[in-house]
Amino acid sequence: MVTLLLTDVPVDIDRDTARRAAQEELTDQRYQQAKPSLLQEAAHWVGEQLDKLLNGLSSVVPGGIFGVVLILVVLIVLVVVIRLRTGKIARAARADRLVFEGKRQSAADYRRSAAAAAAAGRYDDAVRDGFRALVRALEERALLDARSGRTADEAAAEAGVLLPNVANELRQGARLFDDVHYGGREGTEAAYRTLTELDDRCRRERPVVMAS
Repeated sequence: MVTLLLTDVPVDIDRDTARRAAQEELTDQRYQQAKPSLLQEAAHWVGEQLDKLLNGLSSVVPGGIFGVVLILVVLIVLVVVIRLRTGKIARAARADRLVFEGKRQSAADYRRSAAAAAAAGRYDDAVRDGFRALVRALEERALLDARSGRTADEAAAEAGVLLPNVANELRQGARLFDDVHYGGREGTEAAYRTLTELDDRCRRERPVVMAS
């Protein structure tokens, strides 16, 4: 048996030889597989930064880390609410709740359509056209601008400023329209009669600017 002594191992290795040996060793497939990917390194860095941020905030926010989490949840909810009220969703919902769709008719035409629908027992259509007749009549009197994009609530609120004696009734009429046209409720003869009477009353009312 041959015994290998330390004195038998060559130790005189020049610098270039050592560098090549190290490079060959590091290019071994085992080392390459063990290296973390760029994605892993990035995720680790983000995790460290988030941990530092949360720890820093928890030292100044009442309740510690629980308080920080609660604040983050509140902020997220606030952003969602703002997006729902002002973003694309809100605009789309508002666009679906307009009083007039397509070309306007005259107030008299809407009244005739509403009366014909009511006579045929189609009270959904009677309620829709009854409220449209009311709004169109206000536009024809120049109490409302004849512009597109107005909802029932907006029409009632704007008209109520000039016709304060029927402001509450206008809001109730807008609710009847919305309930039938967008809320899926069935129109009734009573609802149609309410809008017809409100239409007649609005025609008799004098706006406050004229009365003064």
